[in-house]
Amino acid sequence: MAGPFYFAVATYVLMLAAFYWHRVRLFHIPVMVSVMLFDLLMPVYLVLTRDWQRRLLEEGDILSFGVWMHFGLIITLYVLYAIQVHTALGVLRPGDRDVAPLRRDHRAQGVGILLARALVIVTGAVLFEPVTDS
Repeated sequence: MAGPFYFAVATYVLMLAAFYWHRVRLFHIPVMVSVMLFDLLMPVYLVLTRDWQRRLLEEGDILSFGVWMHFGLIITLYVLYAIQVHTALGVLRPGDRDVAPLRRDHRAQGVGILLARALVIVTGAVLFEPVTDS
């Protein structure tokens, strides 16, 4: 059941396309918002469909470096998302201020998000445990 991994990779490719075509706002904004919502809801899906108590507590994976690294990267990604949304709102509602610095910040944050999300996907793939029927 590697479906979540393949779906995460597919949304990452879609995110790369939206990053590349940032000037097409009717494509860029909905794709980025959708991917952010996907990333926020993925842990809920995984908690509902996996036996976390057995894996983390009974098998002792909660003490592994990989689990904590993955968790830290997810928190980093969520913080970057919050900062990115704040900056994007500043770009969309400029008022009477110069938006060039905001656009530079928004792009730099986007690069950070792409890197952090790639690492989240890779660490998630490393931690992947096939579901077995027992």
